[in-house]
Amino acid sequence: MNNYHYLFKFIIVGESNVGKSCLLLQYTEGRFQVGYDATIGVEYGSKEVIYDDKLIKLQLWDTAGQESFRSITRAYYRGSIGCFLVYDITRRITFDRIQTWVKDVKQDTNNRIEFLLVGNKCDLKDRKVSYDEGKQLSIQLGCQFQETSAKTGENVEFIFESLTKKIYQNIKSNQIDPHDPNHGIKIGKIAENEKVTEIPHQKKRSICC
Repeated sequence: MNNYHYLFKFIIVGESNVGKSCLLLQYTEGRFQVGYDATIGVEYGSKEVIYDDKLIKLQLWDTAGQESFRSITRAYYRGSIGCFLVYDITRRITFDRIQTWVKDVKQDTNNRIEFLLVGNKCDLKDRKVSYDEGKQLSIQLGCQFQETSAKTGENVEFIFESLTKKIYQNIKSNQIDPHDPNHGIKIGKIAENEKVTEIPHQKKRSICC
């Protein structure tokens, strides 16, 4: 059912074992699973949020980091409007390969896609990538940046809500045409000028402006 104002398609990319699946699980179900198996191909999750009185459904695709699955996962890049670039702050190589992930995503998506750089596992002590390095890379990429912990939940909701806000603001400012199917956005049945009412609190979260 397309009972929403907008549907945004987001992808989550990065090297294996950086915590992509755990971020998705923490955001959609509010829990952390120890010993999470590596993703085979893709995993899917969804969540509905309210922003500016609009009901927005987030379609979230967690992609495998292994090279052997790249031909499969790249098919899911197409039609995406947002991308989380995830690295592990305790593994330098996962940070160094972010630029490669950006290149791969841009090859298979439209030029309106928005990135958000995520330094995951900030609860761990043996960091190999500083916060300032992550911030500097985000400036180079022209995107938002935040460190997170999928284990404790720190900043997990924040990153998903930040990217949602950014996409919505791009629509409001006419930088993105939601009617263009290549932009990774679908318009639902609910009229854009209709107020969202009686949304069950446990299922839908309101994002503060």
